[in-house]
Amino acid sequence: MTREDWFRALEQRHSADLQERFSQASVAICGLGGLGSNVAMALARAGVGTLYLIDFDRVDISNLNRQQYKASQLGLYKTEAMKQNLAEITPYCKVMINTVKLTEDNLSLLGDYEIICECFDNAECKAMLVNGTAENYPEKYIVAASGMSGLHTSNKIRTRKLGQRIYLCGDGESDVQADGTLFAPRVMLCAAHQANAVLRIIAGKFEV
Repeated sequence: MTREDWFRALEQRHSADLQERFSQASVAICGLGGLGSNVAMALARAGVGTLYLIDFDRVDISNLNRQQYKASQLGLYKTEAMKQNLAEITPYCKVMINTVKLTEDNLSLLGDYEIICECFDNAECKAMLVNGTAENYPEKYIVAASGMSGLHTSNKIRTRKLGQRIYLCGDGESDVQADGTLFAPRVMLCAAHQANAVLRIIAGKFEV
């Protein structure tokens, strides 16, 4: 498969104009767990040109029930493992990685990326990223997530627009501490909402 073959196939599915938008876009994915690993897969398959993957953690056996890693990758940094997996599936997506913990002090790492996906599993980190990005980079779009735990109905997972450039995906209610469980289907549903929101933003289709 050549680069031309790949993009021709994408254009047949998406149209040449829309695929050009996707190809020129750059997205930062902050956190590569159940949300981020699935978001990365979806955006790469759609032909988004550049993905910037940020995480400091390693692949653990407890991740395999809902995250896009393989048993053979146990112990690898998630950034490196995800870059490997994306290269096998979509070799012409430009994947940049940074194995670092994102904090208030290094949000400048996001400066070059137009859309930020918040995919953390910690409430304080989520708030830090959303609030810090909105304050320091008001021109950027933020796609965040809240509420995807348990075996609650899938129909509660949705996408909401909060302000001009902040999107929130999930049911907004379920809490992993209360439910004690995370299952692949609901986590992947929430990640799919995030990825779809990103593609809609790139396409110029905004929620009301």
